[in-house]
Amino acid sequence: MFARQRPKLIQSWPIRRVHPSVCLQQGRLAARASYQTLNLTRKIVTDDDIANLAAKPLHPLTLADLVKHGHPPLSEKALFNSANFTLSILPTRLAHRIQSLRNLPFIVVSNPHVSKIHNNYLHSLSTLLPWAETEINTLEDEIKFTEVMADLVHTHANTISILARGFLEARKYISPSEVTRFLDEHLRARIGTRLIAEQHIALHFSSQPHRELENESTHDNHGNNYDGSSYNGVIDTQLCPASIIRHCEGVVGDICELKYGVRPRIIINGEPEYTFAHIPVHLEYIITELLKNAFRATIERGMEREPVEITIAPLPELSVSNSGHKGIKNSMQGNTDEASKSLGSDTKGHIDGDELIRPLEESTPGVTIRIRDRGGGISPENYGHIWDYSFTTFNEDQISDTLSGNSEGNIDALTTISGSSGVDANSLAGLGYGLPLGRAYAEYFGGGIAVQSLWGWGTDVYLSLRGVGKVD
Repeated sequence: MFARQRPKLIQSWPIRRVHPSVCLQQGRLAARASYQTLNLTRKIVTDDDIANLAAKPLHPLTLADLVKHGHPPLSEKALFNSANFTLSILPTRLAHRIQSLRNLPFIVVSNPHVSKIHNNYLHSLSTLLPWAETEINTLEDEIKFTEVMADLVHTHANTISILARGFLEARKYISPSEVTRFLDEHLRARIGTRLIAEQHIALHFSSQPHRELENESTHDNHGNNYDGSSYNGVIDTQLCPASIIRHCEGVVGDICELKYGVRPRIIINGEPEYTFAHIPVHLEYIITELLKNAFRATIERGMEREPVEITIAPLPELSVSNSGHKGIKNSMQGNTDEASKSLGSDTKGHIDGDELIRPLEESTPGVTIRIRDRGGGISPENYGHIWDYSFTTFNEDQISDTLSGNSEGNIDALTTISGSSGVDANSLAGLGYGLPLGRAYAEYFGGGIAVQSLWGWGTDVYLSLRGVGKVD
């Protein structure tokens, strides 16, 4: 089994006529320095702009939507189609997020961190509105539009950690159930928005027209053939779950060794060679969170000599009618937000939470991954709250230290979710985002997470993911 090279993680820098081989050599410092010089055309966003866009229904998204433009390198026409598809749906999605934020209690929106997220969405919408009434049909326009997409990804990179800090500070003014409802909708919708932008950026970097613009072949200076990649944008059409699991085992094992001085091990059985089409970054996040829970429980129970058992089982390729899986619900993608609900019953923008987006393909290969640990299980009083976006794993002193910045620097998304920084350096207990956000990633394209706990013994977690079907 070999490690498959992935497309470069998208940063924000000027994209003009940049070949993928050049982009792969850029570091974070160069990316940030270039980003500071990026000058995008903006339009003032009015309340009428937000109201009109928020009145439109959200475009449901499937993995098939992301690969419908073909396998890269794309032709000029296919690249323009990708850009125009992206442009057709992102302004509406941003307006729904702005309206949903404005529907929070005023004192919560006034929090500087929540307000920052609101302003970030306004900024991104202001960079998209100048393109709203145009059609992208030249390479120069497509390059400029891709710069806007890179700016959007950069602007919203730390949304999770900023919202976490904001809701921590405003926890006295909003109930935990309201926080869970809002975050579940908001973060699910954010998955789609970010994914749409990143998909077009990735397709741009591997597009044939730009290599022709530079008079270069489909090989870079190192001899890498982009035509032979298994990636279609951010989707790996030959994703091997076992490879992702081993990578996450190393990451989480390092954390455990640092915090506890021991490193649990895993064994993988089932079909470790199985591959299917999915998004590696999503699977990495989910597996990392599940392994952190399993490793921490195993260590704290003193069972680190017992391996965490992981079973990989392909889902049967059954037709929709035979499988009983009829489609993806709008609620799984955060499409039933407050902007939709506030429109009134006579508008076409209203989306029913039980309305199915569309059936999955007749043949959609997928996988079920079972993670079994001997960590003692989940206590009955905690079992009913495992899907809540909750901050109760921190006591008041820990919260105060987090808010005052005594958490070893800025809390980015990973440290916010994992709680791997902070006063209690010997605990992996987090802010309660990991498991519910992991379920959001799984459910977004028709998968899911189920947890079975045997209190006093251990826990079984079942992760199911659906692919895109057959990709040419």
